[in-house]
Amino acid sequence: MSQKIRIKLKSYDHSLVDKSAERIVKTVKTTGAVVSGPIPLPTHKRIFTVNRSTFVNKKSREQFQLSSFKRLIDIYSANPKTIDSLMKLELPSGVEVEIK
Repeated sequence: MSQKIRIKLKSYDHSLVDKSAERIVKTVKTTGAVVSGPIPLPTHKRIFTVNRSTFVNKKSREQFQLSSFKRLIDIYSANPKTIDSLMKLELPSGVEVEIK
């Protein structure tokens, strides 16, 4: 059963993404599969500019930034034990996981 599994992790907190990726790599290596990654993908930054007051002082503004961090993990030569261990793995609630 030689297949490639690609896991994408996404979060607004970089430490949660790194801890989750480290945990996934550790569990996959214990089952004997080959792991490539975690590969950091570019950080997506959304910047919002808001007026500080409602009607006056147009020049007085505030900026807010929302960054999303992504990691990519590829798993080669996965066996059924690897897939079972990935399904049982509990990750923090702030991390979005996509498995292909």
